[in-house]
Amino acid sequence: HDQVVNINGGPVKTDDIPAATQLFTTDWVVRYMVDNSLGKKYLEHYPDSPVKGKLKYLLPGDITPDQSDFDITRIQVMDNAMGSGHILAYAFDVLMTMYEDQGYAKREAANSIIQNNLFGLEIDRRAFQLSYFSLMMKLRRYDRQALNRSVMPNIHFFIAAPTVTEEFLHALKVSSEVVDEIKDIAAHFMDAKTLGSIIELPANYDYAGMRNALEPVATAQKISLFGNQQTAQQLLEIIATAETMTQRYDVVVTNPPYLNKMNSTLKKYVKKHYKDYSADLFSVFIWHNINMTKVNGYAGYMTPFVWMFIKSYEKLRTALLSNVKIDSLIQLEYSAFEEATVPINTFVLKNTKNDETGTYLRLSDFKGGMMIQAEKVQEAIADPGVKYLYRTNQTNFGKIPGSPIAYWASETVLKIFSHPSIYSISVSPSQNVTGNNQRWTRFVWEISNQYIGNKSQWIFYTKGGGYRKWYGNLSTVINWTPIARKTYEYGDGKHASQIINKEYWYKRGITWGLITSSYPSFREMPEGATFDKGGSTIIIEPNEYNFVFGLLNSKVLKRIVAMLNPTLNYQVKDIRNIPIVRSEKYTDKVNTLVEECLSISKTDWSTEGTSFSYQNNVLLSNIVEHTVLVICHIHRRISKIRVTAKHPFKKLATWWHKIQNVPKKCQTFGLGGH
Repeated sequence: HDQVVNINGGPVKTDDIPAATQLFTTDWVVRYMVDNSLGKKYLEHYPDSPVKGKLKYLLPGDITPDQSDFDITRIQVMDNAMGSGHILAYAFDVLMTMYEDQGYAKREAANSIIQNNLFGLEIDRRAFQLSYFSLMMKLRRYDRQALNRSVMPNIHFFIAAPTVTEEFLHALKVSSEVVDEIKDIAAHFMDAKTLGSIIELPANYDYAGMRNALEPVATAQKISLFGNQQTAQQLLEIIATAETMTQRYDVVVTNPPYLNKMNSTLKKYVKKHYKDYSADLFSVFIWHNINMTKVNGYAGYMTPFVWMFIKSYEKLRTALLSNVKIDSLIQLEYSAFEEATVPINTFVLKNTKNDETGTYLRLSDFKGGMMIQAEKVQEAIADPGVKYLYRTNQTNFGKIPGSPIAYWASETVLKIFSHPSIYSISVSPSQNVTGNNQRWTRFVWEISNQYIGNKSQWIFYTKGGGYRKWYGNLSTVINWTPIARKTYEYGDGKHASQIINKEYWYKRGITWGLITSSYPSFREMPEGATFDKGGSTIIIEPNEYNFVFGLLNSKVLKRIVAMLNPTLNYQVKDIRNIPIVRSEKYTDKVNTLVEECLSISKTDWSTEGTSFSYQNNVLLSNIVEHTVLVICHIHRRISKIRVTAKHPFKKLATWWHKIQNVPKKCQTFGLGGH
């Protein structure tokens, strides 16, 4: 996995997709998904069944009674990214308790489960073999003779379709309609090793007709010189796989592949068939699988939780909220899943439209890995009154811009979003892209002070930086000469570049780092400066500037931004969507406090050795005056040294020689680290 998925690697090759996407599903998550889908489906028919007591991870919540006829042998469970069969193996155990509840003998139940209830799909043959072994061992536990009979689980792995020649089709001796269907299904499976379960197939194939046409060739005693027998056998396997794919299931549960570095074949297919859900392969599976379920059926997933919040998945959220019910959801602690460095959630959808409330667990604050997460789930099941269990109607999510799944939002907070947002009083002028920062940007200490701030030479360039509020992180300048600006606008023929519209040059703004380690911190982008994509910036109407600035650096922001986007990547859209609730009564006080905070932060920034306005270190303020003057003189002289590419150490060596003659106490107090 580490070899084929890395930040510097390109698209994942077809042969590497299994290694890139197969991740072990934590046992308690498997139990949660199956208990709250298959288990809940059974309890809708038998709410007082003792089976309920054996579903250890069944969350508290409403169970809608189902009065329709029920036949346990007709309940079908699918895992269409089954890996080594972990989910199907646990589903076998749950089904066994249900069969026993229905009065079946264990031997009879085990055979029925394998032949009637469980279905699986997989792109990797080795993983398929593990699933096959796992299910057969489950059966063997209850039926000693199982391995002596030709019992086959309903699981399949994908193979690429063979070339269907005219000689082969002529050998079939069937109607043109059947021939056309065989050619069509072969075309769909040409890239089956890459596309796997997301292949979109027609619903009206004549599977029986194709099978009847192929079986005589596949089982012929005479070996064909054209390889017709092998072709027919492969096509029969494909037909069996396709028939499994086009069924509708009562329950579909899987840990889908996580992959956004798609190769060209996969990317093209996803864009064509799943355009609105194409941000990642897991989001394709979310939409595909809920459409594999029958009406009132359940689909369970374990996926990265980014689909709940960020813009790339907004169309997916909108489609789900409009068409199906989020029956339950558990948001895990950010780095709880050891198998992959992605924030995870696990959830169950129900293929129904209704206004019933869903059950949500927010485990974000509980550190310590998956074992701690499992303990907290058990605590919530035992005591539904815990503070991290929420019951909410998903129609509330539409009240928030972008429809994030902010299930913890109270009625009071939801009302805030009825007010105008920062969008109404701000602009977002894209960002500058030099195309070659090494050429066009410098640190402030690399340029003489006299050239910085001149609108035709070098200006400050905000690029994000560490957590710092109000003012600072102004350590970079950008070449702003006419020649440089022309290069940003039109490019240099080698690198992509752009420049913001002239009307926004030099305007004061509010800036923050695009990527943070916790919550964003907002700083002033002073007048005369500009910014790049790492230092996201918005420009506020002058009379609203202080209020918005104060709001963004307040504790209120943490509550609001966590609903819009609780990841570590804060887009301009997320910040501009923050609502504004204000009272003229406090305008003067807000202005005073913001100006005071800004002034303090500016003074603090001037004590940083890397600051353009650096005067002296704060620790030197109480040293006797004549010593301070000597030390500050040394600092100023050193800070103006321009290290050239031609003679990188010549000037430094000269100044160091002079410094050796400075009294020792000056070196001790004034030079440390510089």
